[in-house]
Amino acid sequence: MKRGILALVIIQTIYSQSKTSPADFWKEYSTEEKIAFINGAYGAISKLKSHHKSEVRKQYVHNDNWIEPYYIKRFYNIADEYIAKDVGYNIKIVSLHIDAFYSNSDNTKIPIMQALRIVSLMQDGESEKANLRLLRAQQKYKN
Repeated sequence: MKRGILALVIIQTIYSQSKTSPADFWKEYSTEEKIAFINGAYGAISKLKSHHKSEVRKQYVHNDNWIEPYYIKRFYNIADEYIAKDVGYNIKIVSLHIDAFYSNSDNTKIPIMQALRIVSLMQDGESEKANLRLLRAQQKYKN
């Protein structure tokens, strides 16, 4: 029994998957795959926001006194931070900026969606907010 458990532990350590950093994961993608990833993220965020708005509208359509609460507006503002508006349909620019983002060794552990948020904020000219998010992410995901 002990030998079986020992053998299982040894096999597990030999064949266990190595954890790749978000930067390594991103660098393994081709340019087309990166663009597809960003496009999918933009689509998912837009669909989530649109669906949420329609559900809120359905729920409160008959209440004339209802005013949209702050937390819903805040949710929409956070969702908008992930989408770079000034880039337009040229998502390749965002992809190249994420490549540059991950070229800094301090950013290798920052998840891709956080990187997308920071890059999108920079693209939209909100550098102060982007720098604050970047510093927080670097502290949270120290190497």
